Amino acid sequence: MGVPSVAHADGQVVDRVYDPYVQPLEKELEWRTSAIPGGDEPYEGQQLHRLGFGRSFSDRWFGEVYLIGEKNSGQDLRLAAVELEAKWQLTEQGEYAADWGMLFELEQEREDDIWEAAATLLASREWGRWTGTANFAAVYEWGDDFANEWESELRLQARYRWTPLFEPGLELYAGQDYTGVGPVIRGVKKLPRAQQLLWELGVIQGLTSDSADQTIRLLLEFEFY
Repeated sequence: MGVPSVAHADGQVVDRVYDPYVQPLEKELEWRTSAIPGGDEPYEGQQLHRLGFGRSFSDRWFGEVYLIGEKNSGQDLRLAAVELEAKWQLTEQGEYAADWGMLFELEQEREDDIWEAAATLLASREWGRWTGTANFAAVYEWGDDFANEWESELRLQARYRWTPLFEPGLELYAGQDYTGVGPVIRGVKKLPRAQQLLWELGVIQGLTSDSADQTIRLLLEFEFY
């Protein structure tokens, strides 16, 4: 989940599907975006960009800080929010039928002083060359002149590990006023000195009249030690 910034873009819930794993000594630079190229108002032309730096603090904990940019149709990209994120790996990989973790996020919107906190349960399981991942998030938003509220979000991904450079899959998203499903592809390119580049691209189709017609998501992540 990262849980997308509902404070900026209520209804746009398409984002990364997180696995529960933490690699000791890992550091990463990450950029990801979700964009709505067309469709009906109020979603048309909406973009969210996240630029983050993270590192592991142990073999169980990983932390990251994000700058979140927002761009709407006819407007320039602006810095909309700052977010802190922590991932906690609960179980060893392969210890149980599924691997488990938790994701905690705290976000503050700069202009309107709106806050958002989220706790997300992460689960992953492998069947042969298939990997299934599920994220279930509970989100609370509050602020001055803002209706405090609870929300929930669900993100599911099924991925076939064909080759490290090409893994096709399918994702499903469900949240406030949004339900969508669509294909995703991802890959990992190994680099010298134990570095690697991870990429993901998904095209998610809205399934309800309240959902954006189409959302494109892209992720680039450089991992190093």
